[in-house]
Amino acid sequence: MRTEDGYIVYECINGDKSAFALLIDKYKAAVFAIAYSKLFNFQDAEDITQEVFIKAYQKLNNLKHYDRFVVWLHSITNNLCKDFIRSRSRRPDREFIEDQEPSVLDTPSIESYKDNLVNELIHDALNSLPEIYRQVLSLHYLGGMKDIEIAEFLGMSHTNVRQKLMKARTLLKEEMLVMMNATFEGQKLQASFTFRIVEMVKRIKIQPVSTMKGLPWGLSLATGLILTFLSLNPYIPQFNQIGTISGAPLLSESKVLKVGEIPVDVIKISNIANLSSNMRKGKGGEPKQPDMQNAFMDPQAEGDTWTKKADMLTARGILSTSVVDGKIYAIGGYDANGMSIKTVEEYDPAKDTWMKKADMPTARNWFSTSVMDGKIYAIGGGSEVVIGFSIVEIYDPATDTWTKGSNMPTGRRGLSTSAVNGKIYAIGGDNKFGPSLSTVEEYDPVKDTWTKKADMLTGRAGLSTSIVNGKIYAIGGIPMNIQGNTALSTVEEYDPATDKWTKKADMTIARNSPSTCVVNGQIFVIGGTKTINGNGNILSSVEAYNSATDEWTAKANMMTARGAPSASVVGGKIYAIGGFSVDVVLSTVEEYTPEGWPFAVSSKGKLPSTWGWMKQKK
Repeated sequence: MRTEDGYIVYECINGDKSAFALLIDKYKAAVFAIAYSKLFNFQDAEDITQEVFIKAYQKLNNLKHYDRFVVWLHSITNNLCKDFIRSRSRRPDREFIEDQEPSVLDTPSIESYKDNLVNELIHDALNSLPEIYRQVLSLHYLGGMKDIEIAEFLGMSHTNVRQKLMKARTLLKEEMLVMMNATFEGQKLQASFTFRIVEMVKRIKIQPVSTMKGLPWGLSLATGLILTFLSLNPYIPQFNQIGTISGAPLLSESKVLKVGEIPVDVIKISNIANLSSNMRKGKGGEPKQPDMQNAFMDPQAEGDTWTKKADMLTARGILSTSVVDGKIYAIGGYDANGMSIKTVEEYDPAKDTWMKKADMPTARNWFSTSVMDGKIYAIGGGSEVVIGFSIVEIYDPATDTWTKGSNMPTGRRGLSTSAVNGKIYAIGGDNKFGPSLSTVEEYDPVKDTWTKKADMLTGRAGLSTSIVNGKIYAIGGIPMNIQGNTALSTVEEYDPATDKWTKKADMTIARNSPSTCVVNGQIFVIGGTKTINGNGNILSSVEAYNSATDEWTAKANMMTARGAPSASVVGGKIYAIGGFSVDVVLSTVEEYTPEGWPFAVSSKGKLPSTWGWMKQKK
């Protein structure tokens, strides 16, 4: 069966030049990352990336097997990088001072000096590695790609990529990985890059091929639907030059009944103003530049609403959930009889269905899970007999199997874990009746070793942690493990790079055992209880934290008030799963759509969600 890429290539060759945008957006981050791993210069890498896609479009007719487009693209990238390196080596002045803008030469700054120094350090670190390690690191940190995507692009096995990525991390110091991640985050290609290339290819003619019948089920709904939209002239905005659009405004709603053989419901598109020459004026009469991220298709925002979804197969509270490849795994907890369980169930949000998976080896509750390289690490917890486990058990969804990791130095329950830059941080909890712990311990999955880190400012159990911009936020919990003890509203920020904690603005509502997750850069805090036992104090409230402004905002309440739920994010939506409500253990699952969904996404090799959104008929 022909792949999605194969059908897009076919559409391009047969006159739909706009369809090439799908391939650009899908692979631009990967091409850019590979180019950087060879050239060690962001601007050169962007220039090469542009040239790669232009050349690929010009030579599309030379591609014998459309389905192998990604392999062909990788080959073009390698060849152009080799040509560039050869030409650069022949130039006498490697710095090319005469090519720089006079303004740059005349105004040296401390910031530019620091940037150059950081880039040189990263260059030296990467250059010390074998080429394949440089590539997987660049694809992961700069391209923002998962190991399974890296495997596809490099033509390697998923396991091989995972091994090389772990090995590459071990060869670099942690500080260098943090620096690399921060630097790469600010250098990723913008959405306007795609539009710029599409505008260029409009002037390139390629010979069409013979007609193909229909589109089979193999073509994804998103690709097929967008391709259909791209063919709906005259409603496509025409780009006269970069940043300038002319043509009729888009319809606010277009109905498409079928794409090939694929049933489709509705594309919703917000109105875009007609930016013709007599309308493109700002307040002072100057030309008004459109937002390139949203100029093509801007979705109608939804949000701040909850929807009921299919219940879990097993009702339980104080469980933990994690996401791997778009599936949510609900693990452990305690059941309706108040007994710890080892049950694992997989939820598919796309199908709204649950499936039983292999049990966790140790029955436990009030533990924590984190994901690293496609595996789920279940850490700590307690049971009816053991107050604080130190065990680490590792689940691989790809094989549905569990393995054992090295024990945590400090056994505890009611802890929270977060994964940052290849390490997992186990934070807080308790292991006896008395004060809760401020303990922080760092786990290295590659070395299978633990290291003591700086304590939290406030010891507590029943907290929840989430990550924004490489920093961990420890939220809520209880300071003492005694009956009736009231919850905390405390929020503290941990920086793994400096091993330091900082006090941040308190939540508006104190909570024990809430669940937190991050959507669009904000931390959402969901449910929980006001005291340790929760009776009569169970919360349905939701609030969001903006780390940039250190401010809290109230959001729509859950449909079902509950303590100790577990929340996970898939596709920009939050799924609140399980928990308890006044001595009743729940199997309830509710889906939250944040305000403004769907959001613009960063350049990670995927089509920006601001190009449109779709619903599939159920």
